Amino acid sequence: MDLVVFENNKLHVINEFREGRFDYIELASDVAETKFFQYLFDRGIVDKLVRHYPSPRRRHHVPLWMYVSSQLSLRLHGSHSYHSYPFIIRSGGLIDALGPEVARREVDPDTGDMSISCAGFNGRNLRPRATPCDQDYLRKLAKQTDTQRLEQWYNHHVAQLYGELGAYDEEGIFIGDGSYLFVPDNKKYEGSMRLLFDEHNHPVSQEEEQKMTKAQRDRCRWRRCYRAVFLLHCDRSGERFVVVGLKVMRANQAEGPALWELVDTFVDAVGQGVMKILILDRGFIDGPQIGRVKTDYHVDTVIPIRKKMDILEDVRGLVKLDLPWEEYRPTRRAPLKAPQAKHPTAVKREKTRQKTLAQKRAEAQRRDPPDPSEVLERTMITKVDGLTSWSDCPVPLTGVYSKDCYADGHEKDWLLVATDSRWTAAQVRDLYGLRTDIEERHRQVKCFWDLTRFPSTAWSLIVSQTVFVSLTYSLLQLHLLAHGHQELNRRTRQTTRRLLPDGDRVIVYRQQYFAFFTLLEHTELTLSLEEKARRKALAKTRRLQHEAPLS
Repeated sequence: MDLVVFENNKLHVINEFREGRFDYIELASDVAETKFFQYLFDRGIVDKLVRHYPSPRRRHHVPLWMYVSSQLSLRLHGSHSYHSYPFIIRSGGLIDALGPEVARREVDPDTGDMSISCAGFNGRNLRPRATPCDQDYLRKLAKQTDTQRLEQWYNHHVAQLYGELGAYDEEGIFIGDGSYLFVPDNKKYEGSMRLLFDEHNHPVSQEEEQKMTKAQRDRCRWRRCYRAVFLLHCDRSGERFVVVGLKVMRANQAEGPALWELVDTFVDAVGQGVMKILILDRGFIDGPQIGRVKTDYHVDTVIPIRKKMDILEDVRGLVKLDLPWEEYRPTRRAPLKAPQAKHPTAVKREKTRQKTLAQKRAEAQRRDPPDPSEVLERTMITKVDGLTSWSDCPVPLTGVYSKDCYADGHEKDWLLVATDSRWTAAQVRDLYGLRTDIEERHRQVKCFWDLTRFPSTAWSLIVSQTVFVSLTYSLLQLHLLAHGHQELNRRTRQTTRRLLPDGDRVIVYRQQYFAFFTLLEHTELTLSLEEKARRKALAKTRRLQHEAPLS
């Protein structure tokens, strides 16, 4: 294969940029990344990760800790193509964290050009090394790793390591969630399937498709995908969200059995008493399993009931009795704090802007009043104890019956059940409300961490990418928690890197050269472009923005 080498040449990049020519621009917080890897090395985390890693090889010409560190560095930059490893390793902070005995970055004091020399780990190279290891080594090792053993390593040994790092809080809230991983419509994606999805990316069965109107059917589309089940640990404040178990499957495999297997593996790995509450969606309804985890592990489950289940009809009859009702007002999470205090003038302008927006919304509602059937006025809830009519579930349940009351007078009802009778109706609703975090966090992982941008069609590399994205995502949160930046866990990856107090640098690539700029240097260079060069640079920027994932 051809090896692409990038050379630091600031003068060449500046001259090209002044003509409006550049290939790519990246914002790199190499100091923040260096601190992240120093945290992993100083705590012995990387050594513990590789201790049980299911390597397919008996001999390693490059140590496993270098392989795992390189995987983390790629995912930290949102890159999943191993061909990007050369310039990721040069622009990132892993080089500085490794130390001079592995790699050394040198800057020419006269020209500002940077060169990297790597000692390597074996004597098999005939030429000086530009990277600590070759990207082809990373790709081959990932492709050869057995997927089942890799998932078992993550679900058991990595889950244990998270416990040693203080990932699990006293409340012990865990969430099970299933998700579809969409890929391009290419038959070469091993084990992928094409399914019909509606406009909200929910799968549509043949029966549901037949009941749709033509307009509804036109909004559906066929998409190629895989399926994944995640077991997640979170807290009420949203400052930790650790993936403690995962299973990647073919799209036609059931998610329920996979979830309960993840629960068993987790309890076996960390022991009982860590997981105390399990919040699930309707797709995981399984009475015997809910009863088993309550009896064997003392884990209480919160789960909604399907409309056609008999227990819902029984509760509808019971609530006609004289039961106390209350209006449900969900507990609001504290808003994110601004990274720095706003200027008084900016605060005043924002208040004026919000007032203007409120007036415009009120005027719009007067001109075009909303449909009363879609205006939710209030939600009423009541609690029903001692439910035993779900014959498949061997433990008594507590039901929380909810009525959503709309402006036109119609109501929608639904039922949540829990295995702990001590919770109030509002507490059960608040617990289930934590599931909204799942949608936002999965949006972060899929979009901002590019989980579903699979550059390879090989099944082993798809599972490997899912595992290492989850590992990097979780370790970064634990790093932020350990250093007092837990509020950043509620922000996107790009925002987190910008807000860390370690400074950013702009990297500009042109042909096989790159150069580092401070934010002010890059701003000055951009503003000084002549008209023709500015138009060329603007056109290139718009193309890159169109090709890049949404963030």
